[in-house]
Order: sequence, then C-alpha cells, then structure tokens
Amino acid sequence: MPLGRLFLRTSTVNKMVSRNSFIASKPDPSKPNMLRVGLAFGSTAVLWALLFKQHSTDVHEYKTRNGLE
Repeated sequence: MPLGRLFLRTSTVNKMVSRNSFIASKPDPSKPNMLRVGLAFGSTAVLWALLFKQHSTDVHEYKTRNGLE
C-alpha cells in the first residue's frame, strides 16, 4: 500500500473515532444538575465559613499580642 493512501486511511479512521468521542451536548437550562449546584454552593459556604473563622482567630491573636484585650 502506498504511503499516501496509508496516511489518508488513518486520518479517515481517526476522524471517525474522534468525532464520536468528543460530541458535547449543550446543557438544558430548564433542568439544572442539582448535585453540581449543591456542591458548588456548599463548597462556597464552607470556604466562607473557614475565611470568617480564620479572620476571627487572626483578630484575637492581634489583640492578644498588642495588649488590646
């Protein structure tokens, strides 16, 4: 088999395989994925809680070191 035909054949096979494996469907906005929404909001709430806790700890340490408390 000539080299040109071999490359042509492999590119055709690759296009057929890759076309099917990378088809992406658009998400339906009327049906949100509630698991992903819950994980997003839950992780955001946890991060904000950790931020407030760390801030409170830092303020307490600042006041203790500077004799304000």
